[in-house]
Amino acid sequence: MKPKLVVLSGAGISAESGIATFRDAGGLWEGYDIMQVASIDGWNKNKSLVLDFYNQRRKQAINAKPNLAHEILVQLEEKFEVIIITQNVDALHEMAGSSNVIHLHGELFKARSTKDNQLVYELKGWELKEGDLCEMGAQLRPHIVWFGEEVPMMGRANKIASEAQIFIVIGTSLQVYPAAGLIDYVPNNAIKYLIDINVPIVSNHYNIKIIKDSATVGMKKVFDELNSIFS
Repeated sequence: MKPKLVVLSGAGISAESGIATFRDAGGLWEGYDIMQVASIDGWNKNKSLVLDFYNQRRKQAINAKPNLAHEILVQLEEKFEVIIITQNVDALHEMAGSSNVIHLHGELFKARSTKDNQLVYELKGWELKEGDLCEMGAQLRPHIVWFGEEVPMMGRANKIASEAQIFIVIGTSLQVYPAAGLIDYVPNNAIKYLIDINVPIVSNHYNIKIIKDSATVGMKKVFDELNSIFS
């Protein structure tokens, strides 16, 4: 049986593919009040603004390509049971070839019914418009978990983290909950890495190896170390 390797990925892994992170100075929140574009209240007040915001994100993401960090995670599947839990809404992990990806915060290239959350649709292009309806005649909304909404995949993610033998955190500030709390479920004896160019503050009790590098450089280091340990 392959060792279980669980990854928590955030915006930092996609940044090297040219996808701007939300909270950077020039990032996608620039000029927006977060609650205008990422809450149900914002949606109810101004659907066209919210739709345009995510349309612009799709236009940016549609031509993005996976980078070496994504590709290394695919290579690790040869030796490990790799499960990726991502805060990202892009599809770069899947595009790279990762076979087991859980999206905590939704998926950018999907839309769902405002009448029935179970009705989820693949988007063929970058645009979702007012008047685009589900089969029940209700407006479609971005398939994104907005602030204040339940994170449906959180229970499954917590269970997976609790079974990790290796746990890698890549490119996330560990400030956005409930995702940031995943590390609390990881067994004490698991091998843990945190890769980020801007290292977040992490309690020493997690016994986590800090790699202050970009996602691509950091994953190369982790790849070599894990191959050495599990040779």
